[in-house]
Amino acid sequence: MRLKPVGFIVFLLIFIPFCIFAQNTHLSLDDAINLALEHNLSLKKAEIDLASSGFSERNLWSEIFPSINASASATYRNQLFSGVPPANQGISYNFGFSVNLGLNAGIPYSMRSIQLAHQANILRYEDARNQLSILITKFYYSLVAEKNNLLLMEEVLNLTQRQFTRSETLFRNGLVGELSLTQSRLSLENARFNLSAAKIAHENNMADFMAMLGTFIEGNITLTGEIILVKIEADAETLIKEYLPKRPDIIRSKQEIERLRASQMQTIMQARAPSLNLSVDWNSSSIDPFHDSLSASARLNIPIDPWIPGTAREQAISRGTVSLEKAKLDLEMTENSAKTQIRSLSSLLRNSWDNILIARLSLQAAQRSYQLTEQGFNNGIVEALTLQDARNNMANARQRLLQAELSYFNMILDLSAAVNIEWKKLIDLYGVSGE
Repeated sequence: MRLKPVGFIVFLLIFIPFCIFAQNTHLSLDDAINLALEHNLSLKKAEIDLASSGFSERNLWSEIFPSINASASATYRNQLFSGVPPANQGISYNFGFSVNLGLNAGIPYSMRSIQLAHQANILRYEDARNQLSILITKFYYSLVAEKNNLLLMEEVLNLTQRQFTRSETLFRNGLVGELSLTQSRLSLENARFNLSAAKIAHENNMADFMAMLGTFIEGNITLTGEIILVKIEADAETLIKEYLPKRPDIIRSKQEIERLRASQMQTIMQARAPSLNLSVDWNSSSIDPFHDSLSASARLNIPIDPWIPGTAREQAISRGTVSLEKAKLDLEMTENSAKTQIRSLSSLLRNSWDNILIARLSLQAAQRSYQLTEQGFNNGIVEALTLQDARNNMANARQRLLQAELSYFNMILDLSAAVNIEWKKLIDLYGVSGE
């Protein structure tokens, strides 16, 4: 089958970019975040809400725009049983046009509520993007840590393979017994099984990660990121003083209080303040000969029942006051929770850095212990089980260090989210060099 020129061009435009993208096996953190922000369905829903509220915010004039109606009707008159024809026998037409404008003191507060709703959607959208970026960053570096762990497990497998080869040689020379050879073989198979299980788990997690990004990349994917830790010495009270008012949840709570105030004033003005209604009506009852009528009216309404305690509209005003007081308490609770979170994370970061230092020393000790034990095994003064224990201790020490480093980095991300700044900026501001 031959493609027509137009079809061939369309085929190239669609297929060639996909091939180029599919061959790109290196994925940086920035690339992953951009993919997630582009394809995330929750963000797309937030964008729809943002566009809708933005349209309303740009057209505030609609709150005072009058209602305009046009009407047309046709009427047929004739006698049915009597012999006397009606006065207007035949078909008659009627055309009408009306304009009605209602003005009340609550309109400015209604406009303000629309503006606040749009601002809340903007903040909600930006916060959703930040939270998604942090989630992708955590997942990304978790996969990086898994990859590093796979490298360690491959190294352990190589060690057990070399040990098994030595054990076979020593067994053939009669220097070790069958039990030692069996233990070496068991260690090799355990190491091979553990590595295989870890690879499968890593592949599944990678698939989940790509699904989170909302895309599919063929071939092997290499994550180019690397966990580089810097000791963070952040003063919790300084962070609270400088960044607490900028937290999205704090800003949203304050906006909610302002929105409830505007809503309360809108309810009060609409219920208690006088309202003015202006209307103009034009009607034409016939065309030939042309006959029309024009009427205009102005009506001032002065409410009475909202001023009487216990009436329905007076209770609606009281409920607005209750909602406003509850929103103020919610703001205080949010501030207290945020302060506790920032203080807790700052304290955990200080303690976790000590844990990393201990894990590094433990790894150094485990590596040296394995080296000495391996020398003793080669010299025939150390049993295979002792060498296996030393190797396992070294592998466990490396895994503990990887886990401690990942946990510390995640706490940096959590603290950056708690104070609503980029984690790289947090490291630049409070990172201690030379540690």
